Amino acid sequence: MDLEPLNIENEVMEFAIASGEEDNGLDLEHNDEYEGYNGEMAENSSSAARDSLVLNGDPNLEPSERMEFDSEQAARIFYNSYARRIGFSTRVSVYQRSRRDGSIICRQIVCSREGFRREGVENRSKRQRTVTRVGCKAQMTVKKQNSGKWAVTKLVKEHNHELVPPDKVHCLRSHRHVSGPARSLIDTLQAAGMGPSGVMSVLIKESGGINNVGFTKVDCQNYMSSSRQRTLGSGGQHIFDYLKRMQEDDPGFFCAVQGDSENPTGNIFWADANSRMNYQFFGDTVTFDTAYRTNRYRVPFAPFTGWNHHGQPVLFGCALLLNESESSFVWLFQTWLAAMSGHHPISITTDQDRIIRAAVAQVFPGTRHRFCKWNVLREAHEKLFHVNQSHLTFESEFQRCINLTETIDEFESCWESLLQKYNLMDNEWLQSMYNVRQQWVPVYLRDTFFGEMSITQGSDSINSFFDGYINASTSIQVLIKQYEKATASRYEKEVKADYDTINTAPVLKTPSPMEKQAANLYTRIIFTQFQEELVETLANPATIIDDGGSEALYRVAKFGEDHKAHFIKFNVFERKASCSCQMFEFSGIICRHILAVFRVTNVLTLPSHYILKRWTRNSKSGVIVDEHTLGLPGSSQESLTARYENLRREAIKYVEEGAASAHIYNVAMDALHEAAKKVYAAKEQVSGITPNTLVKECQLQSDSVELDKKIEELTADLENASQRCAAYRATLLSVLKDMEEAKLRITVKVHNTRLNLKG
Repeated sequence: MDLEPLNIENEVMEFAIASGEEDNGLDLEHNDEYEGYNGEMAENSSSAARDSLVLNGDPNLEPSERMEFDSEQAARIFYNSYARRIGFSTRVSVYQRSRRDGSIICRQIVCSREGFRREGVENRSKRQRTVTRVGCKAQMTVKKQNSGKWAVTKLVKEHNHELVPPDKVHCLRSHRHVSGPARSLIDTLQAAGMGPSGVMSVLIKESGGINNVGFTKVDCQNYMSSSRQRTLGSGGQHIFDYLKRMQEDDPGFFCAVQGDSENPTGNIFWADANSRMNYQFFGDTVTFDTAYRTNRYRVPFAPFTGWNHHGQPVLFGCALLLNESESSFVWLFQTWLAAMSGHHPISITTDQDRIIRAAVAQVFPGTRHRFCKWNVLREAHEKLFHVNQSHLTFESEFQRCINLTETIDEFESCWESLLQKYNLMDNEWLQSMYNVRQQWVPVYLRDTFFGEMSITQGSDSINSFFDGYINASTSIQVLIKQYEKATASRYEKEVKADYDTINTAPVLKTPSPMEKQAANLYTRIIFTQFQEELVETLANPATIIDDGGSEALYRVAKFGEDHKAHFIKFNVFERKASCSCQMFEFSGIICRHILAVFRVTNVLTLPSHYILKRWTRNSKSGVIVDEHTLGLPGSSQESLTARYENLRREAIKYVEEGAASAHIYNVAMDALHEAAKKVYAAKEQVSGITPNTLVKECQLQSDSVELDKKIEELTADLENASQRCAAYRATLLSVLKDMEEAKLRITVKVHNTRLNLKG
């Protein structure tokens, strides 16, 4: 619905209640909340924060009228970033709502020294507070356009007070924030008995100076004070009621509480039956989303997610993190792994916090651990702020070095030249990130499956299942309601994508039988990705450069881009190829370069080893693990453990209800005696089966298994024979072609000789 143009007569002007808080500028001793500046400036979503990192590729862009942003939040974060560079603090001021739907359509962001202190309550306080409001007029007003963008409609840059120098800007309220990694370190040091002064000393040393810490000692002290009292509060009962209800309703529901459920000291984890089953199909790559730490969520909510067969986010479980020490993360990962039947993923993506890093290494030793690249770039923006301020081109070159280098040698060369150009050889943060480059730079991660369509795009933003449902303002009281809304919405989207895949035929762009095969195999979105690669083979010819018999080497380059060639090793007999771009290894979708080689070698259909089942429309067919391992309802042939557990659970309920009174007890005992008779009769009926019958049944089952095994072996032999025949056919066609060419050359020579003799 389009909003009406801003019209004071049609709209209601409101004042932000939260903006009345006084800003203390450089008053380091003021007893602020640990969160620092006005909560209105908290980043509500990772996407908004990402928009603010680099606007139009220039981190030092000046605000101007008619400048556009994707959201109000992006505008606020951009202006605050600009304020940090210039040397002032910001806060939100008046806003305007639409009378149609009540949404905010205009927002004013001002210098924190705007206006004057109001007379009244403030003057009656016991402690005289420093006067910080001096009537500064600096501000930026943004208004929502019909297009959905937010445009700057008014901008005042001039201040009526001195600006803060760069070495003290970290003291300003809107630039003070106890980040997620800092919280983890503070929790660990506090648990070891260290006080605020000692903790602050460690933080200053770790950050390379007090300017880089990002908050003051008072913020640290307040955070430590609040963390001692941090519990789920009154909203905790909502969580425990939900967990109890789900355990009763869902036999496959798994939950665990670190400590006592009455007084939890650590983390809470849960996963429903659907999440656990989804992991069996799509658990090859996992994201542990701790966006609440960087976006300052009110609730420490962290989901485990992945990608389903449509490339949509899928949930593998959720956690509430009341403690961020290493031992708590180890407990959480071990608990999650137990809920997922002990099956380790191929890869896991988290933020680069060293405590999470240590916990992952301990619990997932064989899993490839990747850091979220967006988190790394966000931290780079903070740690290299002084470099960005001095060199306008540094950030764009830095990101180009990370995202656009295609080989390890190219990255290493680019990194070294970048450090030398900007004299950053001794920068400790850059050196620390270089030491772990294998865990976040895309070129080092191509050999591992992460389920993303693009290598360079990979991990630009952490996979968030709850975008639009849970954000910085979500309270513990409404968390479960939003959680259920998100899971229901995601399920509906998956059902819709399944329906589209089954009931709508894609438009084929080539006469290739391989394209038709892929259209019938893949889900719609994955087929679209494959089709794009297949069509691109027309502009990427393959040239053989080394024919080594069973294995040949091909070179593939796009027309006009010979300097960006890729090399493919192709085994003719096995029909297996490996490309230097490693797209198949990373995303599970075959690349245009291998498809170009298939084109020139007459491989007309996709070999089975290039069809990843997790991307197909039948990805959920078949049983990957025993359903009873997950506690899920299955067929009548249930395992002894599952039958025992179900009976035990029902018996406990029966005992609790049956002992309520003497009368109910007598009724319950009579019912038990009747049940015992029926059970005995059933046992007698079962015992009537003779041993010979059982032997015959076992023999038949054994014969059936042997027959299935033999069929599988013959099918495999047939597939290999077909592959060899196809290879021999390709070789024979090549030989026949050579013979025809040789015959033509001989015919020409004979004709020329006859002409010479006649002459």
